[in-house]
Amino acid sequence: MSVNQGITLKVENIHKTYGREKVLQGISFEVKKGETKVIIGPSGTGKSTLLRCVNRLTIPDAGRIWLDGTEITHPRTDINKVRQSIGMVFQDFNLFSHLSALDNVRIGLIKVKKMVKGEATEEAMRHLARVGLEDKAAAYPAELSGGQQQRVSIARALAMGPKLMLFDEPTSALDPELIGEVLKVMRDLAESGMTMVVVSHEMGFARSVCNEIVFIENGVIVEQGPPEVLFEDPQHQRTRQFLFKITELYGKSERK
Repeated sequence: MSVNQGITLKVENIHKTYGREKVLQGISFEVKKGETKVIIGPSGTGKSTLLRCVNRLTIPDAGRIWLDGTEITHPRTDINKVRQSIGMVFQDFNLFSHLSALDNVRIGLIKVKKMVKGEATEEAMRHLARVGLEDKAAAYPAELSGGQQQRVSIARALAMGPKLMLFDEPTSALDPELIGEVLKVMRDLAESGMTMVVVSHEMGFARSVCNEIVFIENGVIVEQGPPEVLFEDPQHQRTRQFLFKITELYGKSERK
């Protein structure tokens, strides 16, 4: 099956079950090059599982996924090569505690991309500067705030030159005053044309930055559309209820 030109990511009829629990029940959506799509929904509804299926950390039970026209769910696809084109930022940073910020960003360039150390250092510093942390290159994770650690994680993912960035609730582990610095980096990425899929409860970010919001509950898409539509005139009562509650709960912590 061909994928339309300009579509970076195509997810088609993805299913995933753990035991008797149907976590994903036929999820389908597309992300065009340069778009930001934000996935929202109650906890435990399959959002993180969906992201893990996109980069094949989790194998879907059924359905297909394409990245830039290549079906990455095909059994003959070199998934390690595909993952070099997908950057993923997790909730809990996942930095190597024994490595400096520079080395955390540089290690993939040396080990995976086989860059010489000098070239890798230059590239890593460029991405640390991109997230505003060039002055923290020698610092270890324990010496950095949570927001700074998450920005190092973003720099590490960007350094690999991804076609797609996945963010799994990247601000959920941060103190409220540190959320803004991470959201600013993400806004800058969106404005620069990076293709992104973001799982987040930050409704201010979703409303001001994303091209489309996807509301998932119980493993199915309840509603999806541009933020102005979902926030101003949602078609489903459940969408309306969720957005009201989530905005009330998280709105005070956002930094626009």
